Amino acid sequence: MKYYSTNKNTPSVNLKNAVVKGLAADNGLFMPERIEKFNPSFFENIQNISFQEIAFEVAKNFFGEDVEEASLKEIVYDTLAFDCPVVKVADNIYSLELFHGPTLAFKDVGARFMARLLNYFLVENEKQVHVLVATSGDTGSAVANGFLGVDGIHVHVLYPKGKVSKIQESQFTTLGQNITALEIDGTFDDCQRLVKTAFLDEELNKKLLLTSANSINVARFLPQAFYYFNAYARMKEQGMLQNNELVISVPSGNFGNLTAGLFAREMGLPVAQFLAANNENDVVYEYLKSGEYNPRDSVETIANAMDVGAPSNFARILELYGHSHEKISSVIKGFRYSDEQIRETVKNVYEQTGYLCDPHGACGYRALEEFLGVGQTGVFLETAHPAKFTETVEGVIGNGNVPLPPKLAEFMKDERRVLPMSIDFQQFKEYLKQLK
Repeated sequence: MKYYSTNKNTPSVNLKNAVVKGLAADNGLFMPERIEKFNPSFFENIQNISFQEIAFEVAKNFFGEDVEEASLKEIVYDTLAFDCPVVKVADNIYSLELFHGPTLAFKDVGARFMARLLNYFLVENEKQVHVLVATSGDTGSAVANGFLGVDGIHVHVLYPKGKVSKIQESQFTTLGQNITALEIDGTFDDCQRLVKTAFLDEELNKKLLLTSANSINVARFLPQAFYYFNAYARMKEQGMLQNNELVISVPSGNFGNLTAGLFAREMGLPVAQFLAANNENDVVYEYLKSGEYNPRDSVETIANAMDVGAPSNFARILELYGHSHEKISSVIKGFRYSDEQIRETVKNVYEQTGYLCDPHGACGYRALEEFLGVGQTGVFLETAHPAKFTETVEGVIGNGNVPLPPKLAEFMKDERRVLPMSIDFQQFKEYLKQLK
């Protein structure tokens, strides 16, 4: 399969080049040249198929022409060594829990898959690969842990100083080995700009083999389609749908997760409606209302992984639907919540149902609560364990009510190792130039 740039000013490339380069030469995002639809019969019996089997069928549609089948199966099965269960929270509202991986966040799926796919392509490569990843929270920890110890690959995590939780930070600043944490004195958008500028710098690209593990990379965002299919299968298996229309609510920041869901829908997954649940970083929410897209600096919120003012993957959504505002706004409905509303939702859901949302999942839940109508069943993506935001969550429901999972406790014990850096690209470039 060929992959083309959303900016359409550079030739199409094969999967290996799309994964290794991350970003197209014209600063566009790679898109697959086609989306293979499943036969409707696939969904008639999907409830009888395991998560790994479903994911393998989805992966073949994207990667089967470029990866030997046995190797692709091994990559998929190794990636999904954990489950993503669907849990009932309230009448017709369910949580798709995506926090059962190594770092207790949804990004474990895409990060683990990409690490294994990149290793497959570069197994005979003699040049060190440098992965540059900007993070507003969970991406950095998922990528760092997904690539930890992988031969021939070094990960450089750029994160905004003071704008990620202590637990999130500990998951990528304490690892060492082939992981370096760069503490940027700015916002997530500044981190993302530094990464993108490096990819386009001719001098750096002559010296180094650079790639990204953000959701701008096709190997990061496409595998996130796996759990949408699995959610439908498990809901059907447990009688949760009862012939109702399925509505999926996605907490949205850089929009890679929602884009993967849209790809799943285009492959035939029976989803009636997607909801994009935003915090106060609402540029896509405003686009859905007005048709005008005006990216701007991000603002800091308690749902920090969604603090993105210029979401990269929106370019893919525009491309997917031919830049049609009418089509996009019919498939996606937007919602926006303040910090006060997020806290209120965490508290209300906990007191009324006993279910504890993290701040991002709370946005997804509230959007469903406001949107769902008769004959509809909703599932919101609970993207991270609430313990990753202990200070915020316990400030709402009371101290001592958020147990710290052993996985997270282990990260908190280790020494924090970071390299402070400004938002000046020249400083970042000089850092990269001394690498081998």
